[in-house]
Amino acid sequence: MKTLAQQLGEFAAGLDASRIPPEVLEKARTCLLNSYGMALGGQRLPFAKVARTAAIATHGEVPGGATMLGDGRKTSIAGACLANGALFHARAQDDTCGAAHFGTVVIPMLTAMVESGYPAGRFLTAMVAGYEAGGELEQRYGNTTTTNGSRSTAIYGSIAAAAAGAHMMSLDAATTAAALAIATAMVGGNLHSATAGTDEWHYQPGFAASTGLTAASLARAGCLASPIAIEGDKGLIRTLAPSALAETPVLSPGTAWHINRATFKPFPVCAFNQTPVAAALRARADINAEDIVSLRVEMNPNEANYPGLNVQAPFSSIAATLLSLPFCVGAALLYGVPDTRRLNTFDDARLNSFADRIRIAPHPAVPPLSVVLLFTLRGGQTKRLETIMSARDFAYDRAAVSALVRRIGSEEGIPPAAYDAVESFVDRMPDADVKELLAAFAMPID
Repeated sequence: MKTLAQQLGEFAAGLDASRIPPEVLEKARTCLLNSYGMALGGQRLPFAKVARTAAIATHGEVPGGATMLGDGRKTSIAGACLANGALFHARAQDDTCGAAHFGTVVIPMLTAMVESGYPAGRFLTAMVAGYEAGGELEQRYGNTTTTNGSRSTAIYGSIAAAAAGAHMMSLDAATTAAALAIATAMVGGNLHSATAGTDEWHYQPGFAASTGLTAASLARAGCLASPIAIEGDKGLIRTLAPSALAETPVLSPGTAWHINRATFKPFPVCAFNQTPVAAALRARADINAEDIVSLRVEMNPNEANYPGLNVQAPFSSIAATLLSLPFCVGAALLYGVPDTRRLNTFDDARLNSFADRIRIAPHPAVPPLSVVLLFTLRGGQTKRLETIMSARDFAYDRAAVSALVRRIGSEEGIPPAAYDAVESFVDRMPDADVKELLAAFAMPID
């Protein structure tokens, strides 16, 4: 029986555009537009600037290398992965597959590779290969590894990047399997910073991209890799989720197409806060926030227990506020949609006091991506608001993503011409010129 790395390696190496259904390629373009659009709207946030400083200190400036978007300087591909991964992840509105953000790992890496001379004609197929390799494992094991404290973006994103990078490098099936195995041996990224309210998680996508890229390069150079690195006795799954793997499964990449699972975020908050915020905005139409004595938020346990969701004030970073459900729901009830300005306001005594009335309650009867709000109001009156949603509600088409990123751009002072250029680039992929994309990020912000 073939190992997991061999199964995924054969798929990633053998994938070509003729095997990808048109609707899957369209979803890939939608993910591209969301990623580039959210990156444009995240330029005012501090994370990319920090990552750029680190990238230059570590990799230096590289004439003819890959551009740090929104900055203009060029560095190595790995350095651009760090800088641009932080930019794409800045608003936390990247696409989501389960608990993994593959777009913010794979897309900056592939963009840097194309700018550095790799064939643009392989971009979309490499992207789909990455989502499939990471998605096959995340769907099977992501809930368990997340519960055990590992972040899916860091773990499965590294594997996605290895598959995408190997495809872009035109590696054969055996060498691609080796790249996946090497990435598996190098992955890392826990969820502690989400609980601590600190910034490390913003930089994990860049590390994941660099890990996958390096793994593919090592495999191409001849590194000997264990074929059972994923499912072996001390391999990835048995180390991070020992109860989740009874035997080596037969995978089916290219059947359900995991990129079709990708959902998008209307609000700049954690994926698991999207429905609670939407529900709070509904409730705001009928309930005066000043009348709320307490609010119990019932959620699916896999979401309610996600690190960082149950954190209360004091806050000192947007990395903490966008994860905190009490803060995000409280902001929605008091002020409306929580934008980045609100998320960056840590000393709002009214909001912090109000958020202290909000408590999360795991409830197994609540479906994923759904929520029940139980209000206790002045005078003892209670109200119950149930909001049932699914991934389908967040699986926007390209037109909806266009409207979303342009709305954000209008809030952030991004010129509409930048979105015109990005949409033209995405529409013409894989035949577009990367210079058009670079020009969009070079446009001045109001």
